[in-house]
Amino acid sequence: MDRKLEPERFKLCVIDDIKSVVDMVSRKPPWQEHGIEVAGTALDGEAGLRIIGETRPDIVLTDIKMPRMDGLQMTRAILEVLPDCKIIILSAYSEFSYAQEAIRLGALDFVKKPFSLEEIVNAVLKARELCREERQETARLAVMESKIRESLPILRQEYLTFLLHHQTTESDARSRWAYLDIPLNQHDFFVFVAEIDHFAEKLSGQPVQEVELLRFSLHNILEETISALTRGVIIREATDRYVCIMNGSDPDTAALITEACCMNVSRFSRHTISIGVGLGTAAIQELGTAYRQALSALGYHFYTGGNGVYHYSNIENKPLSLHSYSAAAEQELLFALRSGNSAKSLQMLDQLFAELLDSGLLPEPRYVESVGFELSFRICRVLLEQFPYGQVEPLELRIAAMKNQVHPSLQDIRDLLSWLCREACALVVEARSQESTRIIRQAVTYIHSHLDTGLSLEQVAKQINLSQGYFSNLFKKVQGISFQQYVMHEKMEKAKAMLISGRQVQEIAQDLGYEHRRYFSEVFKKYTGMTPSEFKLHYLGKE
Repeated sequence: MDRKLEPERFKLCVIDDIKSVVDMVSRKPPWQEHGIEVAGTALDGEAGLRIIGETRPDIVLTDIKMPRMDGLQMTRAILEVLPDCKIIILSAYSEFSYAQEAIRLGALDFVKKPFSLEEIVNAVLKARELCREERQETARLAVMESKIRESLPILRQEYLTFLLHHQTTESDARSRWAYLDIPLNQHDFFVFVAEIDHFAEKLSGQPVQEVELLRFSLHNILEETISALTRGVIIREATDRYVCIMNGSDPDTAALITEACCMNVSRFSRHTISIGVGLGTAAIQELGTAYRQALSALGYHFYTGGNGVYHYSNIENKPLSLHSYSAAAEQELLFALRSGNSAKSLQMLDQLFAELLDSGLLPEPRYVESVGFELSFRICRVLLEQFPYGQVEPLELRIAAMKNQVHPSLQDIRDLLSWLCREACALVVEARSQESTRIIRQAVTYIHSHLDTGLSLEQVAKQINLSQGYFSNLFKKVQGISFQQYVMHEKMEKAKAMLISGRQVQEIAQDLGYEHRRYFSEVFKKYTGMTPSEFKLHYLGKE
């Protein structure tokens, strides 16, 4: 049978020096129907106390006056052993003062002699209800204590997280610390923040179980590494971040532990972590300051890209924006972009970063990140001077994606700017190429419609509003041959077609702008290796 379905049972002991009273009280009432079991009876105090010690009853019904040990002595003795036992005193009116003393000592109730069985039963049932209530309360408290014990790890984490983000008093911190049984000494701490490198890129799209397994694995590695040298508690602060509070006062030991954490994570997993370490602190209420220092230090992995330890002591009291670069260098970069000179723009970008970072003390990462994004938007503004927004939008979307990335590194920012420079220059070069092609096409159209003229370089360049030198170079770049070669080619190809169609040599020479037939024939032979007549006969097969 399920124990939860069994009725509650309560034990009763009856002690009186009159046997008939003991027999009547213990046997006549239907105690079983009330869930009460008579566990033992006795005729004197000493025997009664012995039975009570053996049976440990919930309720004791005892006379106040008995040989060897009276009810008062028994009450004291019972409550020392069974403080929750309910004692009901049987007393005559003349013994009322003794009954009051028994109540003062801890007895529950008294029944005056002579009594009826109904009075006895009512007194015992009253005691039984009180026992039941206490049992229920004890069970409830046991369940609560069990739940608290089960919840202690979570409660500890929540409280330690609270200490990292909020102020508290030393007395309150110490009392809560003791209540939650936090497994750390209450003095001398280091706080470090560990972040999984490239978490989003490496684990994007992975099943939740895989991600959680990784987090659990890294948590264990950190925990075991720390526990080998000191006491520590690890808090999972975010999906990719842990905070560790560990005991210690020696910065060298803290450095040793954190370096070991980095090394062991790299050694025993396929991942790496970055760690920022705050200054040591003596008091619980200063943990929040140490945590903020650790976060600041963690930010300096902007420069390393991960898998290392950075200490707040290395950046303490550093100015926010220690460095900048010259306006002239920036202007030269933007000029190189406007001209489409990719090599020059990348060279100037390197120079800008060299100026920005040229010091033994690196600038605060947020400052460098801000400068990088500001420069990227300036590049876009330069492009918008020449191109419609639709062509510049892909570059702006790439910048926005980088801004949304969690903790981009210095290399990420530099890669973005290098990409922007190359893309910007490619747009300029392509646009220039398209414009050059348009201009040369215009020139070619003019050439084709004026093959009957002398067609000098000066004449065509003037027609499209370019200098002779620029037009000559542009024409050769687009067409692959010089202006003179192209004109000669077009005239001679047209001459071939006219010869095949039956036109006369003199007529062809005049149509192509040659004043003398003889000069045209010499030029044609030089171009084709045959005189016009020879070409015509050869082509028509009349040789």
